[in-house]
Parts: sequence; structure tokens; C-alpha cells
Amino acid sequence: MNLADLRPVYATVDSVRTLEGEGFRVRRPFPYQVDHIGPFLLLDEMGPSDNAPGEAKGAPDHPHRGFETVTYVLDGEVEHKDSMGNHGLITPGDVQWMTAGAGIVHSEMPSDLILTSGGRVHGFQLWVNLPKRDKMRPPRYQDLRAQDMPVVTMGGGSMVVIGGHAMGTTGPADTHLPVTYLHVKVYPDSEVELEVEPDDLAFMYAFRGAGETGVERAQLPEGSIAVFAPGGGRVRVAAGPNGLEGLFGAAAPLHEPVVRYGPFVMNTREEIITAFDDFRAGRLGSIPAEK
Repeated sequence: MNLADLRPVYATVDSVRTLEGEGFRVRRPFPYQVDHIGPFLLLDEMGPSDNAPGEAKGAPDHPHRGFETVTYVLDGEVEHKDSMGNHGLITPGDVQWMTAGAGIVHSEMPSDLILTSGGRVHGFQLWVNLPKRDKMRPPRYQDLRAQDMPVVTMGGGSMVVIGGHAMGTTGPADTHLPVTYLHVKVYPDSEVELEVEPDDLAFMYAFRGAGETGVERAQLPEGSIAVFAPGGGRVRVAAGPNGLEGLFGAAAPLHEPVVRYGPFVMNTREEIITAFDDFRAGRLGSIPAEK
């Protein structure tokens, strides 16, 4: 094993528990102590929560501009609607990669099935910045289904390739930037090595189980994120006796100003003010009322 090619850990950060939308609980590893990791702006783990009938909560109508939201569902169903007239379900194993671009109003709510019957809800939302040249492009959705996600098996585990490249396999997401996004499972008392471009910034978020990571084998408890220093071409993740499951992201830094406020991420304060003005004036549209 060439230790010189393994990345060291720049920082490990515990996630913060907070409320979103109508009041559902999330575990958020960044931004807090770490503001952003290259183009990665935010990561929320929604649940897992076991809901009685009528108990599940979601995120009613709200706007976005200037970045992308990536919603990945493990349990339950999320119903989405938007100001472009789109309407659909994100079911277990599915990913919705939404480019807000110039602006969109959407909602993310529990499905009728979850509201009527109850059940477990568990998922993630990652925010990915757009470069200045793409911030005002038309919005779009990519609905990526579970059956379209390639799964790569390694000696010590497996991974679902959502976006980018891993072990010679390409994920289905069409990304504006070269972004790698993986759901990684490491078997108990085993380890895996993940490929990463030398100039990319990378993170590993452990949402189930615990282990060690980096060349120095830094502790990676459940609910914590490791941010890796640039340099080497591989990231080592080792699991303890209960295994480890997490999300891995890697991408090159944008080297552009990041100015954010609430649901908008732009390059200048003036652009944020314009985004709020456009939203208040109705220029981002509204979700059509049900007939």
C-alpha cells in the first residue's frame, strides 16, 4: 500500500441537529464549522424518522436560485411539485437532481401514502453550487431511478454511483461540474479505497455505523463528516465491527465568491437582493393550484 497516495484528513466535524420546513428534524454536517467544501454548499440528513399516520412533515412552497439540490431517498416517499408544472414522487433509491438556475419555486412533501399510513422517512439533500456562467440558466429536473444507479462491489464493501466516476463506472447524473457523489457501504471490520482527482476537494459523511478514515486513521463517528486535504489520489475508509455507511463527495473548487442568504446562492450581495426582489414580485412563478 502506497501511503503517500492516501489523503490526510483536514478536519472532522460533528453534525448539528436542527429543524427544517414544517418542523422535520435534520442532521446537518455542513455548513456550520465548515462553510462549504468546493461547490458543495450544504448536506442535510432527513430522519430517519418513524411516523404515525398524519405525523410526517415536509417543506412547503419555497424558492431557489443559483445552485442545485440533490435529493436522495432511502426510505419513504417524497412528493415534489414546482412552478414549472412538474409533479412526481421520489421513492427509495431514487435521486432528484434539480437545477434551480435562474429560479424556481417548489415543494417537497410526504406522499399521500406516508401521510395516510405513516412509515419511515430517511433521505438526504445535498446543495451543489453552480458556476457564475450557469447561475441564470433555465431550471431543469433529472429524475434518476433506483434501477438506473450502478452498484460497484469492492473487496471491503460496495457503492452506489450517483454522479461522476468510480472504479471505471459512471453515474447517471448529468452534472454541470465534474462532481462525484457516492453512497458507500463498508463491511464490518473492513476497508475500502475511493479514487479522487488530486485537485478535488472531498468529504465523507458517516450516517450509519462508525470507523476511521484518512492516512492517519482519524476517527469517523456516526453523524460526523471528514473533510480531506487536497493531494493524494485515494481516500481510505475503514469500518468498525458494525460496519459503516456514508456519502462521499468530490469536486474541484470553483474559485468564485460564494454569497448566500436563505434559499439563494449567488456571487454578489446585489445578486441576492435581486433574487429576493424577483421572488417577491412573482417572477420565479408559483406552484399551480390543484384542480
